[in-house]
Amino acid sequence: MLKIATWNVNSLKARLGHLLDWADQAKPDVILLQETKCQDEDFPRLELGGWHLAVRGQKAYNGVAILSRLPILSEIRQLPGDGGEARYIEASLDGGLTVASIYVPMGQSLESDRFPFKLAFLDAVRQRAEHLLDEETPFIFGGDYNVAPEAGDVFDVRQMEGQVLFHPEERRRFRRLLHLGLTDCYRALNPKPLQFSWWDYRAGAWPRDQGLRIDHLLASPAAADRLIASGIDKGPRARDKPSDHTPVWCQLT
Repeated sequence: MLKIATWNVNSLKARLGHLLDWADQAKPDVILLQETKCQDEDFPRLELGGWHLAVRGQKAYNGVAILSRLPILSEIRQLPGDGGEARYIEASLDGGLTVASIYVPMGQSLESDRFPFKLAFLDAVRQRAEHLLDEETPFIFGGDYNVAPEAGDVFDVRQMEGQVLFHPEERRRFRRLLHLGLTDCYRALNPKPLQFSWWDYRAGAWPRDQGLRIDHLLASPAAADRLIASGIDKGPRARDKPSDHTPVWCQLT
């Protein structure tokens, strides 16, 4: 069995204790982290002893990492056109599976130049997926995609329609990923709507359960054939001083 989780921790320094506690309780084999907000030299390698690490950091912003109980054989640290931002890291694991931790730009607003950057970044993720599919490499692309794919993934469709995180153009990019033959691991086994992975810190969003499902694990056909379980663990979001995201996980045979 292989358990893989993705989690935007929104500052690894601030949430390290939460991460260690959750890893001890949930026992994942691979953790894909986003928004670590620390440079490579500041990554808490000592505290994460026992994990094989692939890290791409950036001071105060962004940052992605892969923690694996399996040895990491090779890694790729960026995508073409990522602007030098620490938003993508990929690792080939002992056993044949490739995983990537992905932090898609939020896009800020429709008027911002960050929105076209977001769309271009999603296109680059798709191109990388196409390449791995051509090589017949089993993979899971996990991370904070900053896209709620369907109406059942947002707490209020009327409020979110046409807004960043639920805009038709970014949802179209996400569908293009799925149309390659990728499987949304959570949705494949959990059809119930209104199950979220992110809740704003403001306006009582968490106690009101007014969230979005924007964190995803997308599996290639060869990896999806091994999928037996998936879920969203809301426990960490209920802790004191939590990340605004919570872990999403899947299990493969």
